[in-house]
Amino acid sequence: MEENKLVVLVGIPGVGKSTLLAKVVEILRGRQIKASVNSFGTMMLETARENGIQDRDEMRKLAVSKQQNLQKTAAKKISQLDDDVVIVDTHAFISSPEGYYPGLPEHVLEIIKPTNFISVSAKPEEIYSRRINDTSRNRDLITLPDIKAELDVQAGMISACAVITGSPVKFVQNDEGKVDEAASIIIKALGL
Repeated sequence: MEENKLVVLVGIPGVGKSTLLAKVVEILRGRQIKASVNSFGTMMLETARENGIQDRDEMRKLAVSKQQNLQKTAAKKISQLDDDVVIVDTHAFISSPEGYYPGLPEHVLEIIKPTNFISVSAKPEEIYSRRINDTSRNRDLITLPDIKAELDVQAGMISACAVITGSPVKFVQNDEGKVDEAASIIIKALGL
């Protein structure tokens, strides 16, 4: 590869990011490309646990200033990774009591210096079904109009990130049963 890629991949809960990311990494590794997926939220949670926070759902309810400090710590860890393709699995925003807080504010983008953005979405009905069936998290109640609004907020937030950094953004639809197709679109968008 000519240059390493630092790819920020966002998607609201229920778009199928985990499944899609596993497929992308499988394909890249099959091509002898060293790729890693790094959960921004997990990196933030590791630091938050040192301060008594137990889970992600509790973390997202912290004051914005505390969330910002956790973001900076996670961003510094990510900026030190050197795989051929570093994929940052995150959200374009966090729903907090104060409103939608950007998951990738300028201070984070300045630290990680992404080369590409990928925005993953799915049909609202599929997202709703996936969320309802996910018993691993303590999720807020959601409606289809809420999901549509979240998809709109995600598109706006990630577009702003692309403008701030000058890095391209690719919008990818991850429809049920079409993960291979979505993975191929992502890999092509990265020029790999």
